Amino acid sequence: MRTVKLLAAIAIPAVLAVSAAHAAQAAYPEKPIRLVIGSAPGSGPDIISRALADRLYGAWGQRIVVDSRPGVAGILSAELVLHAVPDGYTWMMLTSQLLVATAVYPDVKFNLGKDFASISLIGTVPFVLVVNPELPAKSLRELIELAKKTPLRYGSAGTGASEHLSGVLFTRLTGTDMLHVPYKGVAQALTDTMGKEVHLTYGVVPAVLGAVQAGRVRALGVTGPKRNALLPGVPSISEVVPGYETLGWYSLVAPTGTPPAVLAKASAEVAKAVKEPQFGEQLKALGLDLVGSTRAELDAFRREQTKRISEIVKASGVDVK
Repeated sequence: MRTVKLLAAIAIPAVLAVSAAHAAQAAYPEKPIRLVIGSAPGSGPDIISRALADRLYGAWGQRIVVDSRPGVAGILSAELVLHAVPDGYTWMMLTSQLLVATAVYPDVKFNLGKDFASISLIGTVPFVLVVNPELPAKSLRELIELAKKTPLRYGSAGTGASEHLSGVLFTRLTGTDMLHVPYKGVAQALTDTMGKEVHLTYGVVPAVLGAVQAGRVRALGVTGPKRNALLPGVPSISEVVPGYETLGWYSLVAPTGTPPAVLAKASAEVAKAVKEPQFGEQLKALGLDLVGSTRAELDAFRREQTKRISEIVKASGVDVK
């Protein structure tokens, strides 16, 4: 009898805890969710966040309030979310830009792997290597041959930016030596590529697509592992340079300590939304390859990207101190 009572004393609290967790998951969300993004209104993360917010409102009947906090490549937004109550009502858009920033800047006060819990990988987008159309290189192989004989300059959105690292990896794997010219953004780098101040640059698909379609630049390759639907005739750089890959990407996370049951419900609903054809059609112009991952898949993806980016940053010798 004593043994039975002891087992009951152990089992009942455990059952109650499980029941409470299920109840919390079933009721969530009971109020609006704040989604913090580290970029300005009208940016890719902002457009994605608002499309997702509309879809989740339809599913949950609760608002997703997009809170734009641009600054220092997303670091300011991460520091804000870091100190939020981990109750499932504060999310953050974690992007490749923020991951790069944590690898580049020495004084970051958080650890992306330890301080933030995964929800879902929304999607990825490649950068595009574009050249001035008068450059005598009409393919990647011709560009590599030209770069080995002629000093070339490539522009980027700034030292340590993803576009810069795309160039670093390209020169490293092709054995070429190009001069990096940093700008304050992709737009100026693209303008100077068209004006022949630099020979080439890199930009995400939506940033360069208009110039490519107008013939003001020539697209030679995309940096992702496969061709992009908006530029189907442009090869992946990895088709010519094995092992080459850089990506822009967008994911959702929450502060560590957020209840697992809440994270699981959020992850399942976000993944379901991302995989719906209507959602993809809304974001078609961004050139996204939509994913809608599980939490574990985002964890694995983030670890792989952290390793890859850290190696490129080290090879670049970038120093922003």
